[in-house]
Amino acid sequence: MGNTTSCCVSSSPKHRRNNHSRLEPYRPEPELSREDTGCNLQHISDRENLDDLPMEYNPSDHPRASTIFLSKSQTDVREKRKSLYINHFTHISESKHHPGPVRRKYSSCSTIFLDDSTVSQPNLKYTIKCVSLAIYYHIKNREVDGRMVLDIFDEKLHPLTKSEVPQDYEKHDPEQKQIYRFVRTLFSAAQLTAECAIVTLVYLERLLTYAEIDICPANWKRIVLGAILLASKVWDDQAVWNVDYCQILKDITVEDMNELERQFLELLQFNINVPSSVYAKYYFDLRSMAEANNLSFPLEPLSRDKAQKLEALSRLCDDKYKDLRKQAKKRSVSADNLTVVRWCPAIIS
Repeated sequence: MGNTTSCCVSSSPKHRRNNHSRLEPYRPEPELSREDTGCNLQHISDRENLDDLPMEYNPSDHPRASTIFLSKSQTDVREKRKSLYINHFTHISESKHHPGPVRRKYSSCSTIFLDDSTVSQPNLKYTIKCVSLAIYYHIKNREVDGRMVLDIFDEKLHPLTKSEVPQDYEKHDPEQKQIYRFVRTLFSAAQLTAECAIVTLVYLERLLTYAEIDICPANWKRIVLGAILLASKVWDDQAVWNVDYCQILKDITVEDMNELERQFLELLQFNINVPSSVYAKYYFDLRSMAEANNLSFPLEPLSRDKAQKLEALSRLCDDKYKDLRKQAKKRSVSADNLTVVRWCPAIIS
């Protein structure tokens, strides 16, 4: 009140009625800039548009950008395919003399094999395995020259245990089983969900992209811990407190956890949003990586109960989108292409 500037661009309808005795045809008013209106606040549309950025730099934000872990796993997958191609013929020749059980299950007309993992309800055990494999490829195929290691993630400066860290700890890459045990311990103790594991991987790659750092043997544990800590608070309704992680990791303090969370958020620029399209992309890329590395999800034959549930879900979706399909149909057709079927009595001679 009393300010010379106003956020209202057009005059009120009451004043227009007083100034004009008759209704005039509508004329769109010219758009005014924020300088003319006196409002210099930054609009949300003026923020940095993700579509204008190169997609390879923001895979955790852009749904069409390729994930970093999938591209880093391609080099090892090519080498594995070569070795598998050679071993395939060796296995065929040996199986003729020593036939063994068939490990892979294939669907047939009588039996259909499905896994219990979906994008909305992933399998917890195998999702953690896939995320651990993705972290392993991040560490193994990192840049040779190496980027800087931030102090907050350095395990030498902020150890997770009281045991002394070896002097050459940054030279030995952890194995996939070691990463899996570390992640599985946190998820089992905190009772986290499989969706939280996918969000953890999204935050991890977002950190590497925004902060321009690499995950290496010296910092992988604290980076994964910070990503899990943040993902559990964002995703789960009943989030795990920082003091609860101190009960899991006995030798870490609450102050250290608070500082880790604070700096992790600052490096993410407080961007903790995970769109559904990005989440789905990471889920299916994890499945693609798992299939390429022979880490298949467990298959079970389709039972009658599961078949009935699938049929009920398909009916529900069909009824839901039936009205949308009707609206999408054309309400009018051209008379030129209109053909009318006429019924004429048959004449039998």
